[in-house]
Amino acid sequence: MFDPSYTRRCACQEPVIGEDGAPEIGANGRPKMRKIGVACPKLQDKNHGSWYLYFELEAGEGGHRQRVRRGGFTKKDDAKKKAKELYDAATAGTDVLSDETCGAFFLRWIKGKKSLARTTRHGYEEHLTNYLIPHLGHIKRRDLKVRHLDLMYDAIEKENAERILHRLRVTQLQEARDEAHRAWVKTSGYAKREERRPFRQAFLEANQALREGRRGLRKVTSPTTMHRINDTLSSALSWGIKREQAFSKNWAQLAELPPVTRPKPLVWTPERIEHWKRTSEKPGPVMVWTPKLTGEFLDFAKDDWLYELWHSFIFLGPRRGEMAALPWTEVSTDALWLRISQQIVEVAYKQYGETPKAESVRTVTLSLESADNLVSFRGKQEQKRQEWGDAYVETGRTWTHENGEVLHPDWISRRFARLVELSGLPPVRLHDLRHLAATLSLLAGNDIKVVQEKLGHSSRQITSDTYTSVLPEMMRAEAESVISVVPREVPFKVRTPLEIPKTAWQGDVAVFFAHGARQSGDAWTVGAQTQPDSDLLGMVTLAGRGQDDAANAAVKWMRDHCTANDLELVRIENFNEQYQEDQRQHFALLRFTIARSEIPSIAVWASSRPSPLGSNSRQKRARSRAA
Repeated sequence: MFDPSYTRRCACQEPVIGEDGAPEIGANGRPKMRKIGVACPKLQDKNHGSWYLYFELEAGEGGHRQRVRRGGFTKKDDAKKKAKELYDAATAGTDVLSDETCGAFFLRWIKGKKSLARTTRHGYEEHLTNYLIPHLGHIKRRDLKVRHLDLMYDAIEKENAERILHRLRVTQLQEARDEAHRAWVKTSGYAKREERRPFRQAFLEANQALREGRRGLRKVTSPTTMHRINDTLSSALSWGIKREQAFSKNWAQLAELPPVTRPKPLVWTPERIEHWKRTSEKPGPVMVWTPKLTGEFLDFAKDDWLYELWHSFIFLGPRRGEMAALPWTEVSTDALWLRISQQIVEVAYKQYGETPKAESVRTVTLSLESADNLVSFRGKQEQKRQEWGDAYVETGRTWTHENGEVLHPDWISRRFARLVELSGLPPVRLHDLRHLAATLSLLAGNDIKVVQEKLGHSSRQITSDTYTSVLPEMMRAEAESVISVVPREVPFKVRTPLEIPKTAWQGDVAVFFAHGARQSGDAWTVGAQTQPDSDLLGMVTLAGRGQDDAANAAVKWMRDHCTANDLELVRIENFNEQYQEDQRQHFALLRFTIARSEIPSIAVWASSRPSPLGSNSRQKRARSRAA
């Protein structure tokens, strides 16, 4: 039965009176004192003293009484509210009598988590050691509230400000050291040893100041890291609530943290490359090459020992740990697949083998080129095996050093970064190649679900939000496709009717350009040609305000021609941006792809007798197409 009692007492003291009526004297020569408690006459003033609560719970093991006491409340209503809260928590199973600290609980929690992946455990332990235990470890578990979390994150932000200032000081010291070194080196061409000595001494002093300034330098705790710390805390509190009702609420879910903006992958456009060349600044932390830049890198890395590995990263999109662990037993170059079922994780540069998450275990289909690359790399390995002889290390891994030793995941990243630096291409990280693989697959017209399975994600939403960029080619195609579906009435006159010669047709498809040029004022002429120096296929004139009107007139002209001649307008591409800025008001250029719409009907196909094609026939046809 819930029957709490409330008392008000204070911390006032009075001398201890002995039997003789005199104050008792302690060993220090001073009168002994005792608390007056509820008998203090000042308690008649309602603002004097504090309220305390007391109630008993059901007897525990062995019939031992369980008493709940709390105090320090300014008002009796606050004490009543707290008593009800404690009773409800105790009824729900929370141990409100426990004196366990949060630090002891955190250590007990991490020890009890048996199924954590190695990297996840390492991250949790770092958060406990560096943040949670120093800031929350001294607080009793039963007293933890969201205000304690707010104080912790405020302290982290205060430390961040100090670390930023420290880093600025180190930057200044480094610039001073570099300047002193340049001054010293500069004297080598003309000064004598005695004259150079002061410059050398200045450099040594600046270098020593830099070493001392770097002591205690720590990374700034980013908002992303703060969210991860909060996730660790939330996991611990949820574990305590589910197992033993150790907390009344998951306070981590109520903490307010700085917002985190996921970095959006950006494509290396010509404008961004020019800015990078001038300033050495990356437009964003996550960058993606265009198909042209990707081809340039592959051409540059053609002679590298691990060229086939870089090719696999670009077109298959695996993680570096998955490639480092891939055995030859999980690769089939004949059936064109490889199975990712292992990974190497790196913790403090030590390697550990682990099984990937369930959604990351997958079978990746290989292209013919990728399969040929794997066959080529296996041949290179066999050659090195013979050259190294007994010194060759047999690991069974697909990707190895030249002596057969396994590749460290971090070494793979550093080797790739070095190749990118040597190539002179704009920088991308090894992990950015997953973005590139996803983007290239979408550019090729594959569904996002296919990309999800390829990358090993649990949902297509993760793939869409995280690992896809928008290449300029995709944006341009989207923009032109949107414009092309809306017909625009731009009056024009046909000066020469459009006639497509037989030489322009490649099978059932013809491709030609419509080139517009401003004559004078608003007068435009649009002519159709297969090549810049070829004869006109047709020509129209119009009165237009600029490129857009000329382009719309050309589109309408082509649509009318296709409708009248039973043709299909397959594709429209706008190349106006190819002109210089000062020429765009005077010229327009579009490319049209037209197809004949006559195709055999279903009845024709059904009435024909198909000839069986064996494997030899398929190979002959493939060879003839390749020729």
